[in-house]
Parts: sequence; C-alpha cells; structure tokens
Amino acid sequence: MNKRVLAFLAAFGATSIYALNHTIAKGLMPMYIKPFGFIFMRVVGAFLLFWGLSLFRKSDPIEKKDWPKIMLASLFGASINMLSFFKGLELSTPINSAVLVTITPICTLVLSAILLKEPITKNKTFGIALGLVGALGLVVFGNELRSDAPNIRLGNTLFIVNALSYGAYLVLTRSLVQKYHPFTLLKWLFTVSLIINFPITIGDFLDIQWSTLPSWSYATIAFVVVGVTFLTYLFNAFAMTELKASTIGVFTYVQPVMGILFAVLAGKDQFTLTKIVAASLVIGGVYLASKRVRMPSEKKEVS
Repeated sequence: MNKRVLAFLAAFGATSIYALNHTIAKGLMPMYIKPFGFIFMRVVGAFLLFWGLSLFRKSDPIEKKDWPKIMLASLFGASINMLSFFKGLELSTPINSAVLVTITPICTLVLSAILLKEPITKNKTFGIALGLVGALGLVVFGNELRSDAPNIRLGNTLFIVNALSYGAYLVLTRSLVQKYHPFTLLKWLFTVSLIINFPITIGDFLDIQWSTLPSWSYATIAFVVVGVTFLTYLFNAFAMTELKASTIGVFTYVQPVMGILFAVLAGKDQFTLTKIVAASLVIGGVYLASKRVRMPSEKKEVS
C-alpha cells in the first residue's frame, strides 16, 4: 500500500473519529463535565502523549523562522477551534455541528489559493459545491431539535468559528509537516496550546466532581483525549505529507454521513430518502474534490 493511499486512509480515519465525537462528547456535557474542562484534558493528554513519543526518536530542532507559524497554528488549530467547538456542542446539537464543519474546505480552499498558491481546479470547485449541497440538505430537510440545546444560534455560530479556525490550521501546518516529523511538530504545538488554554480551562476542570461520574464516562474521556485529540492530529499530520490542505479539508464532508450512521446504529436516528440522497452527494463531492487530474503536460495535480 503506497503512502498516498495511507494518507487518504489517515484523513478518513481522522474525520470518522471527529464524526463520532459529535454525539459521544455531548453525552457528558454539561451535566458532568463543562466544555472547557474537556479542553483541559484534551490538551494536557495530547501534550503528555506527544512528548512521551518524542522520547523514542531524535527530535528535529525548530528553526527560529518557523516559531511564529507554529504559534499561529497552535492558536487556530489547538486552541480557538477546540474551545469554540466544545462550547458550541454544549449549546447546539451534534447534527448541527457535524453539518456546519463542512464550511472548512471552503475556507481551506480559499486560504490555500491565497497563501500556498494552490490552483483551484474545476473538479475541486464542483466537488466542494456538490458536497456542500448534500450537507446543507441534512440541515434543511433532516435536522431535529433537541431539548439539551439551549442556544442553537450561538452554538452554530461557534461551530462556524471552529471550522474557520481549523481551515486556517490546515493551511498553516501544510509546510511544517513537510519539514518536521509529526511527533516533533505536534509536541511543540500542544506545548504552546497548553500555555494558551491553561488559564481559560483550568477552572472548569477543577469543577469536575469525579465521584459522581458514571462508570461509562471514563471511556468517553479516553475516546476524546486519545482518539479525538491524539490520533486525529497525528493522522492529519501524516495525511498532510502527501495531500494538499484543501483536499484534507474536503474530508469534513464525511462527518455528517458518519454522524448519521452512528446515530442509526445507536438507535438514535433512522434512514430516510433525504439522508440517503444527501449522503450520496457528500461522498460524490469528496471524490471529485480529491480526484487527481492529468494535465496536458503529463504532470499530475497533487490533490
């Protein structure tokens, strides 16, 4: 199996984990753990895991000129996006969050074109548009209101902030992952993130009443810390060594599909014609936006 196929699998794996997180993390918030308490555990857990892994290989020295980019990547990719997503999840619904992250590839595509000079091909543009139509179809025709969503408008706004921040992170780290090993890059990214997030999140973490947590909650915490934080960042870092930032961003279209599948399997939702059509559009959009195109000069566009 070549590295490009592995990169696609890594991007798909990261997106799938994110999709499950919409429902799983919501189960503990805010009754047992406040949003920022989760962020504290995510950042500290990732910090310890990546520093631990880095002990088994020689660390690459970070060039002085790259520190501003690493700090910005940490601000957008391991601070603003985390804080806005989990606070939004407390206020809105998992379905809304899964769908609204689909603006990420739009942001990534534009930023990649401006900052990385990535060409915007017809295939990529049409694929993103097709996927967006499918994702919006889930909101317009398949959305459900939940009693545990006290401020959907504000929550949805925070999901948009999350998507924009994540798009900026993908663009900022594109050149860094080509230069540094993922362990090196991510240990420093979460070191900066810990400094930023500590004063914001420590209060909610200290408010957790550990003695009252149900037994199943520890599995949820482990999933959020190890799966949603450690594995997804590692998978995406590897994927970016082979794929363009805009291509990885397009995989966010899979999240609404995976979210619905998980809800159905968990007995929380059921298939309808609308959801099947929307899911087909989403998958078609991912295919078109990530498809390689052979240029007349025989050079291939690296998606």
